[in-house]
Amino acid sequence: MATVPGHSAPPVFDAWIQALEARHLADLRFSEVTRALRALSSVYVERRQGGLNKALDSAGKRAAFALFYGPLHFITTYSIVRAIGAGAGARRIMDLGCGTGAAGAAWALAADAPAITGIDRHPWAVAEARWTYEALGLRGSARRDDLTRLPPTGQGDAVLAAFLLNELADAARVALFRRLLDEARRGAQVLIVEPISLRVSPWWRDAASEMAAAGGRADEWRFAVDLPDRVRLLDKAAGLDHRELTARSLYCPGAAG
Repeated sequence: MATVPGHSAPPVFDAWIQALEARHLADLRFSEVTRALRALSSVYVERRQGGLNKALDSAGKRAAFALFYGPLHFITTYSIVRAIGAGAGARRIMDLGCGTGAAGAAWALAADAPAITGIDRHPWAVAEARWTYEALGLRGSARRDDLTRLPPTGQGDAVLAAFLLNELADAARVALFRRLLDEARRGAQVLIVEPISLRVSPWWRDAASEMAAAGGRADEWRFAVDLPDRVRLLDKAAGLDHRELTARSLYCPGAAG
């Protein structure tokens, strides 16, 4: 496992965090978001039952997801991209299961801001991703679509699946991973990011072997981070501890390599 300091966030990160707070705390008290974060952590992270629909079934959970997990996903993805040099030469990033758009935006900002397209099945996530791209000054769009209908990609494209494959049913996950491997062989850069626990990702070792056979790499990460004040307060109030961020990644450079 690579234990490295998290890379400094881009200058727009702090302004984005402030905008997130103004957006999601306008109609909710901090204590309400904290309670929702505890519930969200249980549903979305620990038990992984019900998928994104159950994770976002209340205003409090949606605010907690955006205010807490959005920044964590941003910092994690930004740090991984900077550490491995992903995204060089990309003209477009396609973010599958984009959620709030944070992970895809992080890759775009770490790679000279190519255009970004977010795809998600949840209407709130699509709207939130559009807001994220605008707030961070990115050329981005987001749409609601079935993730199995991934548009063809190739050289100059980059495809991100961050914290997505583990949320899919087995058959859907296998099918999408096969498609991602195909896109990498056609020249697209492919980056997959998932939690580090093999208990929740028992399929990881086989996927890592297949990615390596396609010319890619597999990494485990542990980043020391200094969380933004609001995120740190949510972390503590919800009984969590993210002084370090951990993740696994698979990356294939495609034609960029």
